[in-house]
Order: sequence, then C-alpha cells, then structure tokens
Amino acid sequence: MGSSGGASSGSEHDREVKRKRRRMQSNRESARRSRLRKQKHLDDLTEQVSRLRNHNHEMVASLNVAANLCVSLEAENSILRAQIAELTRKLQSLNDIVMFINSTEVFETFLEVGDFNGFEDMF
Repeated sequence: MGSSGGASSGSEHDREVKRKRRRMQSNRESARRSRLRKQKHLDDLTEQVSRLRNHNHEMVASLNVAANLCVSLEAENSILRAQIAELTRKLQSLNDIVMFINSTEVFETFLEVGDFNGFEDMF
C-alpha cells in the first residue's frame, strides 16, 4: 500500500506541476494582453493629443484671421463715421442755403442783383 500511495502522490505532484505551468502560462498571456491594451491606450491618447494640438493651431490661426478682419473693419467703420459726419455737415449747410434762398426777401434781392458769387463753390 505504501507504494501505491507514493505513486498517487507522484501523479498528484505531476498534476500540480502541470496546473502551475498552465496558470503561469495563462498569467503570462494575461500580462501580455494587458501590456497590449496599455500600449493601445497610450497610442490612442498620443494620437488624440496630436489631433487636439492640430485643432488648437487651426483655431489660433482662425482667431488671428478674425482679429485682423475685426481691426480692418473697425478702421473702415471709423472712416465711414467720419464721412457721415462730413456729409451731414455739408447737408446741413446746403439746407441752410436753401432755407436762406427760399426766404422771399433774399430771393428777390438775388434776382434783382443777379450775384450768386460765393455760393457756386458750395454746389
């Protein structure tokens, strides 16, 4: 009986060794898959950083274009406001002249004298 117990013990030992080897191989494979997942995650993050940097550069470029356009439009707007002010003054002067001419007393005097010198430059 002692020998069969020893054989059984050796067989059990062999099964234990095989089980340890399978577990070790399984653990190695699991560790390899884990490393691959980590590497893929790192690659994905690196690619995302690259895309975000490119997008950021594009946005900065667009912002610069918009800022330059804004400065240009503000300058043009300033010029147009100055032109409006000048044309408003000219219109007011012309309206004053028309009102002056339409007054019957002055208009009759101009007709009698026939002297429009000085007013020709305003038209």
